[in-house]
Amino acid sequence: MKLCIVTGASRGLGAALAEQLMARGDRVLGIARRHNLALAQGGQESWTADLANPQPVAERLQSWLHRQGPGAFSELVLINNAGVVTSPGPVQAVPLAQLSSALRVGLEATLLLSAAFLAATEQWGRPRKIMNISSGLGRRAMAAAAPYCAAKAGMDHLSRAMAMDEALRPNGARIVSIAPGIIDTDMQVQLRSADPAAFPDQPRFAAFKAEGALESAQAVATKLLRYLDRADFGGEAVADIRDA
Repeated sequence: MKLCIVTGASRGLGAALAEQLMARGDRVLGIARRHNLALAQGGQESWTADLANPQPVAERLQSWLHRQGPGAFSELVLINNAGVVTSPGPVQAVPLAQLSSALRVGLEATLLLSAAFLAATEQWGRPRKIMNISSGLGRRAMAAAAPYCAAKAGMDHLSRAMAMDEALRPNGARIVSIAPGIIDTDMQVQLRSADPAAFPDQPRFAAFKAEGALESAQAVATKLLRYLDRADFGGEAVADIRDA
């Protein structure tokens, strides 16, 4: 049985990941602004927390992991999935609170939760993996989405650097920042519903839905978990599920 921690676990891709992990018999801790009732009803852990203020969450996670101990867990997994898309537009048109939240949820939380996870489990003697859910927009900038692009680009480079650190350590964790493709989630609704005057790529996102180019969260979660289980996970610190 694996111990798996998933952020953004109350809806969309995060909920699909958490619920598929639970269904296959793993122990799951979901962290999100709202409870995942399926996890709670299945006897799993579901924390409500705002990752726009990530330090208390990371401290709680580190303490919780210390109380668990390695036990019967065969592997330890952290999936940093939570992310925020701000109102589309140039940064000067977006409220400062939104800009701050996007970077804190998308990047600072990834850093702090990863640090807490690695520190708490370092002596457990179990294989450890971190999967960071990135985006193609971390590798290709897009107008009117600078905060999201920056958070995902930072996540990619953070993953590269952490992977280098872990490669130097006994039982170092394997770390991958992976782009999941185009998923039919609330984030896509937000983008295709935006004002084209503020978001030049709005027609393209509307076309994704109209042309059936979006994958379901459940289908993408299945692909990501299959990738997580691969023997070569971590061979490349930055990946794209569409190339796997």
